[in-house]
Amino acid sequence: MRRSGRRWLGDLFGTPFGVAVLACLALAGWALWTGGALDGPIARQVRASSVYAAPGVDLDRAAAERVIGNRRLVVLLLEPGADLRRGCRQVERAADGTVVLVMSRDGNEYDTYGCALLPGRDDENFGRAAVAEMTVGRGVDTFADRPLEALKVVTVNYDLLVKAGTVPDGARTISPSLPRFLLASAAIVAVVAGATVLYVGGRRAGRLADARRRRRDENADARSALGAAAAVLAQQIIDLDQRYAWAERQAYVSGAEEGFGRRYLALTSDYAALLDRVAAVDADDEDAVRRLVDRVDELSRRASTITGPPAGDGARPRSARSGSVPPSGD
Repeated sequence: MRRSGRRWLGDLFGTPFGVAVLACLALAGWALWTGGALDGPIARQVRASSVYAAPGVDLDRAAAERVIGNRRLVVLLLEPGADLRRGCRQVERAADGTVVLVMSRDGNEYDTYGCALLPGRDDENFGRAAVAEMTVGRGVDTFADRPLEALKVVTVNYDLLVKAGTVPDGARTISPSLPRFLLASAAIVAVVAGATVLYVGGRRAGRLADARRRRRDENADARSALGAAAAVLAQQIIDLDQRYAWAERQAYVSGAEEGFGRRYLALTSDYAALLDRVAAVDADDEDAVRRLVDRVDELSRRASTITGPPAGDGARPRSARSGSVPPSGD
């Protein structure tokens, strides 16, 4: 069972699809890790703010953020008795490139712990980082009961460090992590792609609808033409039927009359068969309707070529032998 499972995994991840799945999983894990999905509440707050105040700490956070401004300074105000060093470790990635001061109220003073997360802090800038950590929290005990005033002292100490060249000058830029940029880019691409698909699909649907409408109009025109041609043919047959009935009542029938009768009967037979086809034709079958129109035109031309003596009360057929008019029965 284990061997078959390993074989299945080998077959899966040995294909381009499996490699793509692994790449997507790696990208997703990297995005979650660097995007702060595994951060604690302190790190999540510090990613977008320069001040963190633990629950129960009386601090106007908005005013505190205005005091610090865009300095590369982060201040954490934790609850009394908190592990300050652990608080510094929690924001090591979220506040990278800044000077962090962790503070906790202890009676009428503050416990402080500084960690300068400056570039090269473990190598060439180790001394500067140590000086910044010891200096940034000086004088805050005077304002133990006024944390906002204590933050103003911290910012003054930070400005002195910048002026002395201990801390590099410059503003802190709070920007989304790369995974968040990727997610935003993916959202933009999805919106653009979706809009493009909707636009192209709408245009294609419109073209298809217009083509169907044109086909329906053409079918309706062909159907109307079929009905009109069939009505003309029906009238022709009615006219010929009067001649045929007159010829049948005569005592003498010439050879021409006999030919007329045969052609008339063949025409009516074809017309009856045509009516069945007209009744059964699908109105959407354009080719079938046009073939029926052509058939009706053909029968109409045949009806036009059939000749016979005109019907009338005084008309009499001539004898085929003598060409004279046979005696009437009057």
